[in-house]
Amino acid sequence: MRIFNETQRFTQWWLLLLNVALLFLIAYSCYTWFILGDAVGNIASNDLIGQTTFLLIFILIIPLIYVFNLKTTIDEIGIHYQFIPIHFSKKIIRWHEIEKCFVRTYSPIRAYGGWGYRGISGKNKALNVKGNKGIQLILKNGKKLLIGTQKEREAKIVIERYFKITNE
Repeated sequence: MRIFNETQRFTQWWLLLLNVALLFLIAYSCYTWFILGDAVGNIASNDLIGQTTFLLIFILIIPLIYVFNLKTTIDEIGIHYQFIPIHFSKKIIRWHEIEKCFVRTYSPIRAYGGWGYRGISGKNKALNVKGNKGIQLILKNGKKLLIGTQKEREAKIVIERYFKITNE
């Protein structure tokens, strides 16, 4: 195996359940405003601005979860990653910039406070979508980056191929 490619999305069951609940909230609110003529919370049945704002926010939140994805490529140049829509282009960490590189098991909640783009301003960042396996990078400048993976074995094979060659 010469190149490792992986694209991960947020597909957890509880996110789907959350989206279904949001759809029910939208349907309930519309029924209450337009059929019953009652208020929902502090938004009255004749408050067009409040209703429009409420509906726009929730209608935009539902597909947002499906837009986010983490793309990872490992090749002879280094490790390329992109957390869409946060990164507009792929970021590259070249092999000569890396002190240590290995696949490990970690606790997303305990170590990083959950999943997503974590540790934005610190020296210890994590990009993870689901699971508890990741590619740990310790850079020569002291920074650490963990990139989540669902393909632990394949990542390990490609890392061993290129990281050993560049460090000899």
